[in-house]
Order: sequence, then C-alpha cells, then structure tokens
Amino acid sequence: MPEEKNTTATKDEAPEEQIDTTATKAEKEEKAENPTSPKATEGKKAPAKKKEETEEEETPTLVVEAEQATAAKAAKGGSFIPAVGRRKTSIARVRLIKNGKGLITVNGKPFDEYFSTFDLRSQIEAPLKAIGQAEAVDISVIVTGGGIRGQAEAVRHGIARALIQLNPTFRKTLKKLGHLSRDPRKKERKKPGLKGARRAPQWSKR
Repeated sequence: MPEEKNTTATKDEAPEEQIDTTATKAEKEEKAENPTSPKATEGKKAPAKKKEETEEEETPTLVVEAEQATAAKAAKGGSFIPAVGRRKTSIARVRLIKNGKGLITVNGKPFDEYFSTFDLRSQIEAPLKAIGQAEAVDISVIVTGGGIRGQAEAVRHGIARALIQLNPTFRKTLKKLGHLSRDPRKKERKKPGLKGARRAPQWSKR
C-alpha cells in the first residue's frame, strides 16, 4: 500500500510541471509579440549611460556665422525685399530681410571678409547708418562683375534702393547723400588707330 501512495503522488505532481511549461511558453510568446513589455525587458541589461561631455561655449565669431547662415536661408524663403544696384560693370542683387539683426552677407560670406578694407565696408553701411536701420534689417547680396570697388558701390546702390521700398520716407535722406544716383562713369573704350580711348600716336615731322 505505501507504494501506491507514492505513485499517486507522482501523478499529482505531473500536471504541475505541465502547467509550468505552458506558462513559460506563454511568456515566450508575449516577449516575441511585445519586445517592449516589462517581462521581455527583464533579462536585458539597461544601456550604460554615456558620460556627459563638457561642451565648450561657442565663440562670438561662430555665433555670428550661424546668424549669417540663417539670414541667408531666410532670404531664400521669399520674405524679403529685392533690389538691384549697379556701378561700372558690377551688378548687385540685394535682398533686404525685415526684423533682422544687422547682418550683411555678400556671395555667401560676411561682408567684412569679402571687402577687406575699412573704406569699402563703410560705403556699404552708409545708407543703413544714415537712416538708423543698421541693426534693424539683414541683407543678403549676390554681386558679379567688375572690381572690388565697383562691387562695393553697386551693393551700396542696391541697399539704398531696397530701403526706399521698405519705407518711402527714407528717399529724401538717401537722395541728399547721393546713394540713389546710378553713377554712369566708367572706362571709355579704346578706338582703332589710337593708343587708348583718345590718346593719339605721337606725331613725327619726318
């Protein structure tokens, strides 16, 4: 009789083992279906946290370059006032952006890099400073042709024309300073038979 008791005990224990196996199968299925479930993530180790690197403060020049890049992008978007300035053989296509910070870009570069001398920079800023808009608008320019001085004067001419479109009351001040007049002076062409535009060869008696 004691042997029969043992057999009955083993029979009773067998279903418990089957339940355990079915339970593990169900858990595996849940993990496969929902990998983000808490059961699925129990065995996985949490990713190690990266050490926080000390970020260096941006230098003022980098900040200015970033602002100039954003100003150039804003000019491409369509929210600008277009104008064209000319001097000699130079043509400047100017885009004036409202509510700016006084940034001026010429051919994708800061204007103080493109125009290396103080004289040329002051010519470009002259119309903006005359009416107090030096820090109120951004300007993006594409200039072609001519020399560096002709390009600077073409940019000044284009900026003055754009400012009139922004506010017609600026016309009186800019016209008085001569920023609106298109300077027609340029090098005269050479003529055939002459050494230059008008210089004739030296006359010899014999």
